[in-house]
Parts: sequence; C-alpha cells; structure tokens
Amino acid sequence: MISSYRIISCRYFFFNDFDGITIYPFIILKNKESRNNTTLIQHECIHLRQQLELLILPFYFWYIGEFLWHWVMTRNTRLAYKSISFEREAYTHENTIDYLDKRKAYSFLKHL
Repeated sequence: MISSYRIISCRYFFFNDFDGITIYPFIILKNKESRNNTTLIQHECIHLRQQLELLILPFYFWYIGEFLWHWVMTRNTRLAYKSISFEREAYTHENTIDYLDKRKAYSFLKHL
C-alpha cells in the first residue's frame, strides 16, 4: 500500500452508500470502524496511486468527465459511477493485497 496517506473519519461528508472517498493525500471514511476494512483501504489506496499518476488535479477532471459521459449514456448514476475506469480498476483489484506493488503505471487505462 501507499505509505504517505492520512485517514480521516467524517460521517457528515457522505451520502448514499459510499463508505470512503480519496482526496489526495487523505482517505476520508464514513466511520472509524472502516479503518480496519482492508478491502476499502486498498480500494482507496489504488485511487491515491491513480491521482499521483495524473498529478492530482487532472485526475478529478478526468473522473468527473468520465462520470458525466457514462451518465449521459445510461441516465443511471450508479451505473455511471461503476463504469468509471478508475473505479473499475479499484474494484477489480481491491482484494489483491500486493496489487500496488506489482501495478504498472496508468493501469486504469486497461479499464476504459
């Protein structure tokens, strides 16, 4: 995993069924108990790596752009979210403990 991140718990930051969000260098969790959820932390660490690869700010533009594209195509917010290449990579590999050690740069592109 990435060692230069900070975990914050903030239940007021969330809506719907999201348990965590990553805004470099922070992983913000809905509740303190989620700190022990290795799958969730791994998922968010994958997003940290993606953000670093795209120099942080461009990541957010790309993320929002992809979300809007998929939403226009499907008119379904959940499906649009799940279709974002960053999310597809993170969900695919969130249970692979050594994924970040073996991951090649820009691996999210395989999930476009």
